Amino acid sequence: MRYAFPMITKPTPVPAKKRTSIGSRRNPETETAVLAAARDLISERGYAGFSVDEVARRAGAGKTTIYRWYPTKADLFIAIYTTERSTFVPVPENGNLIDELEQYTTSLWRFWASHPAGAALRGLIAEAQGTPEALSALRDRFLPDRTADVRRMLNSAAVRGELQADEVAAKVALWVGFSWYKLLVGELHDEGVIRSVMMQIAEVRRSS
Repeated sequence: MRYAFPMITKPTPVPAKKRTSIGSRRNPETETAVLAAARDLISERGYAGFSVDEVARRAGAGKTTIYRWYPTKADLFIAIYTTERSTFVPVPENGNLIDELEQYTTSLWRFWASHPAGAALRGLIAEAQGTPEALSALRDRFLPDRTADVRRMLNSAAVRGELQADEVAAKVALWVGFSWYKLLVGELHDEGVIRSVMMQIAEVRRSS
C-alpha cells in the first residue's frame, strides 16, 4: 500500500514593516525609530561603522526620508545628541562659578560616557574634519547651542564680579577644548582633574 504524504511548504517570509512620512510632515513613529536605530548603531560600531543605509534598514525607513530630515550625517549626530542631553545634564545655579563649572562638567562627562550621545559627538567631530557641511553644522549650529549653558554661567559670574566680561568667549573655548580632549582620548573617567582645571578657567586675568 502506498501512502501519500502531504507536501511541506516553507512559509512565505513577511517583509519588514515599512514606515513612511506623512506628506511633508514627519511621522513621529518613523522619526523615533530612525533616532533609536542611529543611537544603537553609533554605540555598537562607532563612527567608522556608521551608515545611513544601516540606519534605514534597522528603522524600516526609506533613505530618502532620512535624508530629507537629516541631509548629512552631521545633522543626524546632532539630533541623536540633542534628544538625550537636556534630560541628563542639569545646569547648577549656586552663585559660585568654580562649583557650577565643576558640577556641570562632571554631569556632562558622565553623560558622554554612559549614553550614545558621547559616541554621536565623537562622530560629529570626526565628520566635521571631512566635509565643509559638517564643519558648518558643528561650528554654526551645534557649538553655539551646546555651549550656551557654560556661557550663561560665565556671564552670570561676570555680573557678580568673579571675572571680566571680555574674558567669557576665551574661557568658553578653554572649557570646550579641555572637555572635548578628554572625550576624544577616552579619559572621561578622570574626574579628579575637573576642579583644578575649572579653577584655572575661572581665574581672573591680572592686568599687567
